[in-house]
Amino acid sequence: MIWVESAEHAGEYRLKLRFNDGTEGTVDLREVVCNDPRPIFRQASDPEAFRRFKVDTDTVVWEHGLDLAPEFLYGLLQPPAVAQDASTDPRR
Repeated sequence: MIWVESAEHAGEYRLKLRFNDGTEGTVDLREVVCNDPRPIFRQASDPEAFRRFKVDTDTVVWEHGLDLAPEFLYGLLQPPAVAQDASTDPRR
């Protein structure tokens, strides 16, 4: 079972997340909150409202009631970029 341990706003509609298995990365929720016609998502499409979230129990929850399954967030995860070793850089 996967759950969110911590979340930070990472600009615009992005969140930097850490999961209980140690996996960390960023999710971009622009498509989710800006294109879903349901009222709860429209509320989150306001940039100020999007920033008002917390981690509660096992996932990210916004103050107006929106929450997203941790498995859904995990599936959207974009891992941090790995620095390329200079010895394997093809430009060298």
